[in-house]
Amino acid sequence: MRERVIQLWDLPVRLFHWALLALVAGSVISVNIGSNSAMVWHGRFGHLILALLVFRIVWGVIGSTHARFHHFVRGPRAVFDYLRGRWRGVGHTPLGALSVLALLLLLAALAVTGLFANDAIAFRGPLYPLAGADLSDRLTTWHRRGEWVLYGLVTLHVLAILYYAVIRRDNLILPMITGRKRVSNPAARSFQGGGMLPFMIALAAAAAAFWVAGGGLLPPPPPPAPDLGF
Repeated sequence: MRERVIQLWDLPVRLFHWALLALVAGSVISVNIGSNSAMVWHGRFGHLILALLVFRIVWGVIGSTHARFHHFVRGPRAVFDYLRGRWRGVGHTPLGALSVLALLLLLAALAVTGLFANDAIAFRGPLYPLAGADLSDRLTTWHRRGEWVLYGLVTLHVLAILYYAVIRRDNLILPMITGRKRVSNPAARSFQGGGMLPFMIALAAAAAAFWVAGGGLLPPPPPPAPDLGF
């Protein structure tokens, strides 16, 4: 069957993918260093991750064809068809789509709980005042437990990439760099849609989420008590 090259992943999806990878790596490294300055950076990384996730959610609704959730998130029948070798689509496979959703949901949960978390020493998330000590401690516990779930999902993600590269002879990394993929399916088409206006809308939503998550809606802290010179 004759092969041809299609445009699979648009630039926003590719930038999101690699930026998310860099931020998650920075978040993991900083939390394992554990110093006060490293924890400040851990909070910044989480803050940026949340903004990126909001961008991806919006782009998954109004972005280009293969980026849209309704294009690659399918029901159980599609998963069974894929497992039986009857799936002929491009982009995320039905099983891969479940992995993508699991990672996005877990990272969103980690980012949100991190906004209210504390390290029992000096670090407090920007929305800590909304939670208080007791709720913050509970959310911190869930945040730390989620770290281990993240390691498991990332491991599965890497193993899936290696499986496709070694067993299926399908390089999943190169299309996420170039945006192009060689396909033999005659029904496969390059992505359509997206464009500057949807991109600006998604970017504005990410910026708004970044501002709110940083405490933009919180009242300003009270002014310091006057120095009476005692």
